[in-house]
Amino acid sequence: MTWTVWLSLLVACVVISFTPGAGAINTMSNALSQGWRRSLWGVLGQQAALIVHVVIVAAGVGLFVAQSPVLFEIIRYAGAAYLVYLGVRLILARPQPDAAIEGSRSREHAWSIFRRGFWVNILNPKAIVFFLAFVPQFVRLDRDPLPQYLILIGTVIVVDVLVMWFFFAAAAKPFRRFTRDVRGQRVLNTVFGILFIAVAALLLFVH
Repeated sequence: MTWTVWLSLLVACVVISFTPGAGAINTMSNALSQGWRRSLWGVLGQQAALIVHVVIVAAGVGLFVAQSPVLFEIIRYAGAAYLVYLGVRLILARPQPDAAIEGSRSREHAWSIFRRGFWVNILNPKAIVFFLAFVPQFVRLDRDPLPQYLILIGTVIVVDVLVMWFFFAAAAKPFRRFTRDVRGQRVLNTVFGILFIAVAALLLFVH
C-alpha cells in the first residue's frame, strides 16, 4: 500500500468515524454511566466487531450476505431489535438516588461493556455492505493481500478508537454532573434510549 493510498484510507476512516451512529451513541452512554476510562471497554468491543466485518468481507462471506436478501434481513432486524432493547432498557432504568456519593454508582463489569459494544457493531449488515465497497478501494489483489489487510484494519481501529474515546466519550464528560441526581439520570437515560431507538428505526427504514 503506497503512502498516497494510505493517506486516502486515513482520511476516509476519519470521516467515517466522525459520522454519528449506534457506536457513537453507545460510547457516550457508557461514558455517562461508567465514566470516561471505563467507556474504553465498549470502544474495544466495537473494534472487535469491525475486525470481524473485515474478515467476513476478505473471506468472501460478506458478498454472500449482501446477495442473500433473507440473511441480510434477518441480521438487519436482529440489529434493530437489539438497539431497541438497549433503548428501552435505558428508558426503564431505575435512577440511583445516592449517585452523588463518590463511588456509589454501580460499576458494570468490563466484559459486559465490551460485549455490548461488540453486538452493537456486529449486528449491522450495512457495515458488511459498506466494507464490501470500501475494502476494494484500498486492497490490490495483484499484491500480497495480508499486509494490506493488516494495514487497513490497523488504521481503521486506531482512528476509530481515537475518535470514539477522545471525541464522543470525552464529549459526554461535561454531562456527568447530571447523573448525580435522580431527575438528571432519568432525562439522560431517556434521551439516549430514544437515540438508540431512532438509530434502530433508521436501520430498518432507511435503505
